Amino acid sequence: KQGEVLHRYTLGLYEMLEHLTTKYPDILWEGCSGGGGRFDVGFAYYMPQSWTSDNTDAIARLNIQYGTSLFYPTSLMTSHVSAVPNHQTGRITPFDTRGDVAMSGVLGYELDLTQLSPAEKELVKTQVAAYKEIRPLVQYGDFTRLESPFEGNETAWMFTNEDKSEILVFTFGVLNTAQASIHQVKLHGLQSDKIYENVASKEVFTGSELEWMGWYEAPMTEDFVSHRYHFKAMN
Repeated sequence: KQGEVLHRYTLGLYEMLEHLTTKYPDILWEGCSGGGGRFDVGFAYYMPQSWTSDNTDAIARLNIQYGTSLFYPTSLMTSHVSAVPNHQTGRITPFDTRGDVAMSGVLGYELDLTQLSPAEKELVKTQVAAYKEIRPLVQYGDFTRLESPFEGNETAWMFTNEDKSEILVFTFGVLNTAQASIHQVKLHGLQSDKIYENVASKEVFTGSELEWMGWYEAPMTEDFVSHRYHFKAMN
């Protein structure tokens, strides 16, 4: 009855999870894509967040989190800032980029804090404070994929609240080139008549402008860059 093995295993695992979550209702359980070989919708009933991959490299995570978002909500994906050189890929990425990728899911840190420089420790404080502000948008807002990491050098995605009065945009560039192009960012699904202010720069746009014209990012000057934009409606 080899054909029944996977089905029986799944039912047995669910039975165990039912017991654990019933007996310990105050524990926030986290699933793992690899450790238990289980990462499905039924699993999410018992564990509302899961570790999507042991690959913590920020650039690899662009593909992992983009692909996972096709089936699962952002609030389910735990994503961590890890050390560099990365343990899986050996890649060295900026702390800000690692933070922006991790803040696009359920933020955490997976590194030895005693090995961080004073400047990096300040960055951790800044990232945690920023994430506390944007967490409702990331974990409970609407997620829109703007540019796929599977199709080009740039990746972009956005989060909006229900009435589109608040927007959070992340953009990522992978490899710099000798003649880097200017990256145009366009948003989707906004209310055209709303007036939005960029929280950091205080620039003002209409929803129609952000959708049809967007804005241009300066050409890349190094590999593995990221940007975070936060807009709030003024009307």
